[in-house]
Amino acid sequence: METVNIKINGMDIAAPKGSTILEAARYAHIDIPTLCFLKEINEIGACRICVVEVKGARSLVASCVYPINEGMEVWTNTPKVLSSRKRTLELILSNHDRKCLSCVRSGDCELQKLCKDLKVEDEEFYDGERTLYELDESAAHMYRDNNKCILCRRCSAVCEKTQAVGVIGPNERGFKTVISSAFEMGLGETSCVSCGQCIAVCPTGAIAEKDNTEEVFQAIADPKKYVIVQTAPSVRAGLGEAFGLPIGTNVEGKMVAALRRLGFDKVFDTDIAADLTIMEEAHEFIERVQNGGTLPMVTSCSPGWIKYCEHYFPDMTDNLSTCKSPMQMFGATTKTYYAEKMGINPKDIFMVAIMPCTAKKFEIGRLDQDAAGVPDVDVSLTVRELGRMIERVGIDFSSLPDEDFDSPLGISTGAAVIFGATGGVMEAALRTAVETLTGEELEKVDFTEVRGTKGIKEATYHVAGMDVKVAVASGLRNAKELLTKVKNGEADYHFIEIMGCPGGCVNGGGMPQVPANVRNFTDVRALRAKVLYDLDAGMPIRKSHDNPAIKELYDTYFGKPGSHKAHEILHTSYVKRSVN
Repeated sequence: METVNIKINGMDIAAPKGSTILEAARYAHIDIPTLCFLKEINEIGACRICVVEVKGARSLVASCVYPINEGMEVWTNTPKVLSSRKRTLELILSNHDRKCLSCVRSGDCELQKLCKDLKVEDEEFYDGERTLYELDESAAHMYRDNNKCILCRRCSAVCEKTQAVGVIGPNERGFKTVISSAFEMGLGETSCVSCGQCIAVCPTGAIAEKDNTEEVFQAIADPKKYVIVQTAPSVRAGLGEAFGLPIGTNVEGKMVAALRRLGFDKVFDTDIAADLTIMEEAHEFIERVQNGGTLPMVTSCSPGWIKYCEHYFPDMTDNLSTCKSPMQMFGATTKTYYAEKMGINPKDIFMVAIMPCTAKKFEIGRLDQDAAGVPDVDVSLTVRELGRMIERVGIDFSSLPDEDFDSPLGISTGAAVIFGATGGVMEAALRTAVETLTGEELEKVDFTEVRGTKGIKEATYHVAGMDVKVAVASGLRNAKELLTKVKNGEADYHFIEIMGCPGGCVNGGGMPQVPANVRNFTDVRALRAKVLYDLDAGMPIRKSHDNPAIKELYDTYFGKPGSHKAHEILHTSYVKRSVN
């Protein structure tokens, strides 16, 4: 690797050729602050927080876009630099709603932290002209408060460049510039797919998920309600971050303990429904292959991806698996099988789902998601919302003992837990499909070719006399690229897994927010995914069809995968939508 020698604050540093000053400073263990910069997504030098002094330069330069060269001398902490950053923050605050005490990001706000670090107290500009906006609450999953927007453009960049949706962006010019949708439409009127990636990168409280925690507290307090909670695979890999634990910490046991202390009647694992999804999905795939069904079959676990397909590839909705997502399958199974087994009226069951995903808030209101005549899931909370619930009631999360999920809907396999990582659904399905097709037990259950955070992965497996071609995509721009090739006849697959969020659910829009200075230089997706793969490797049962609870479900209730009863309860339908 060719390096360039520079000085930063008087220290000799060798950094890779092509680095910016911001990147080179990391080699000196210096974290230059930013507000707009997102590596490879939003490299525009707009916020001017990252300015530094460079010898010979006539003015301060934006370190996030300024390349290094041999012999360069840089200063990141001079009075001129610190004064400039402070003045920039004062100007930002002059048009910013300062209701920090009630803001959802208070204590976890990048703007707030910078103001504290730079001792911004001066209200010199606060009495000047301000722009005032109404809240946009038109979307099912989130709200936008432009009174707290700092025009960093991270949200619009990730929406367009990462997700290929582009329903928000800068409108107007100058002081009137606002991040909004075309023709000032409410977000709920656009073809937003509810992925929440804009929320994940926002440095302030300008955009956030709609908070449904009060509904849950009320249900728990209602003696007539039997309140059940289910947790998705990724939640155990991210919840600890809400309490200061390192990224990549498995907190499954503490999570269960906290949920019990919140007052839920039963604490179950969505993973069992992931196993159930595999049973239905693998059966559906085999049926399509053997009987000339629509191929490639595409997974249906990610509601953000489903809505994207309905808007942007409506002619491919027949390719979607008809299986409900694991969250919805769990809710449907609980309000049918479990309600019948326990003698509970489904109307009295209040199903709460803890998800890494904001699109789940949209999914629970979709048509054909009410197997028992009532919604399969009543409320879907993000991991952030669960963290706030735990803090609100004073539970000391870090000191909790590890506890186990309740049975029987807490029994799951290694195949289920890897659902949270891109490629996990494909690998889990292959474990079951291959054994079903061959009638032989796999010697090796790891399909490592579909693992990893790469945006698009491909593999071919020779199974039962045929080559099965598979592909995996995460992030909707990658999904668009992959499906466009399929439509144009440039690629040929039998089975495709698509996750709406880059890296899969471990990087979902509802996971704890990671500040840009960490996100830009740490592979958060890989650290969280490692939790799930480590769990899989250590589990006694690693294939969905070997789960004893799943066998019980089919033996006593569903009959067999793909049965009429299974279709009524576990499968769904889709709609073709327009693009707005």
